[in-house]
Amino acid sequence: MDYEEFCHEILKIDPEVRFAGIVDTNGEIRYGGEHPEITRLFTAEETKRSVLQAIDRWKLRNDLADRIGKGKYSMAEYKKLKRITVPIDDAHLLLVSTEPSADHVKVIDGIFRLKLLLK
Repeated sequence: MDYEEFCHEILKIDPEVRFAGIVDTNGEIRYGGEHPEITRLFTAEETKRSVLQAIDRWKLRNDLADRIGKGKYSMAEYKKLKRITVPIDDAHLLLVSTEPSADHVKVIDGIFRLKLLLK
């Protein structure tokens, strides 16, 4: 399975998945995209800023990796969405956003099942 197909399959995990994309360390969305029926919450500029902030937060989490191990994922819940961040490799992060009512455990489990197919 390639990265584009991986993101497409994540969108199918739950109808409340809004976005699944793989970004590089420069904040560019390289693969994936949004569910076709969502209402966008961000402009293109805000999306870029949000992606860069997610990358920075992930880097900060990994500052203590030598003591606690590398992060497997992070999840943040906001009033209008949930965001799940999963490292793919040293140069890419998976960003997934869902509706706030989504079952994030189901989505995270589905991501890790699909991630096994990337190898």
